[in-house]
Amino acid sequence: MNYSTIEGMIRQSTNNPIMDTQLKMTDTTYNGWTNHATWNVALWIGGDEGLYTLAKDCNDYPMFRDTMEELYGDAPHSNPIAYRTPDGVAWNDSGLNEGELNEMIQEIA
Repeated sequence: MNYSTIEGMIRQSTNNPIMDTQLKMTDTTYNGWTNHATWNVALWIGGDEGLYTLAKDCNDYPMFRDTMEELYGDAPHSNPIAYRTPDGVAWNDSGLNEGELNEMIQEIA
C-alpha cells in the first residue's frame, strides 16, 4: 500500500456518514469534567489523601470549601491551600461546576 492509496482511503472515509459524524464530534469537556478548573479541583480532592479525607466528612462542595478556609484560612500567605489548589485554581473559582463537585464529594462520603 502506498501513500496515494492511503490518501484515497482517507478521502473516501469522509463519504461515510458514520465516519463523518465521528470526525465532527468534539469533546467539549476537560478530561470528562466541565472545564480545567473543575477538573483540577476534583483531581486534588481525589488524589491528595488529606483533601480526600476532609471531603469524606463534608456533605457537599460548599461545605468542603468553607471547611478548608476555616481550617487553614488564618494565614493565607503561609498556607495558600486554604484558598486554592497547589496548581493555583481557587476553591471558589467562578468557573467551577459545583454540581459536578457536589456529586463527587457525595460519592466519596
